[in-house]
Amino acid sequence: MRRFFTVAIPVFIIGFAVGNAFWYLASPLWIDRVVSESLPEEFQVSAIASGEFKGADSAHQGRGKAEILQTGSGAFVLRLSDFEVTNGPDLKVYLSAARNPVKSSDVLAARFVSLGPLKGNIGDQNYILPGDIDVTNFGSVVIWCEQFSVLFASAGL
Repeated sequence: MRRFFTVAIPVFIIGFAVGNAFWYLASPLWIDRVVSESLPEEFQVSAIASGEFKGADSAHQGRGKAEILQTGSGAFVLRLSDFEVTNGPDLKVYLSAARNPVKSSDVLAARFVSLGPLKGNIGDQNYILPGDIDVTNFGSVVIWCEQFSVLFASAGL
């Protein structure tokens, strides 16, 4: 019986760890997070810049529209509409100084600002831009996997 436990316990622990790692890394491939945010009606907005998302490669696809909008009070909002991107772990939304990043090294070589976690990989969503940034210094919106430093999609502005 002792021999059984010396084999069974390590096998259980390794199986548990591998199963959790698999779930963490693979579940975004079949689980979508859908968001449907609208702009508040009281916002008087004007478009400052816009662009269309494109995927980084055959495994990381993206589509939809990115717009930087200015409110009547002077604040800036990033609006993603008709948006869809391949889901993945630890996805963030970046404003990047790179004009048209096509690979991960383009994003890493340029200055960028994180706007926080991606709210959902499908649907319309809004991100308030920090008041201390100059939006004219940024040329693209990037969907970035921070954990693995991988570009998922970008939209040139």
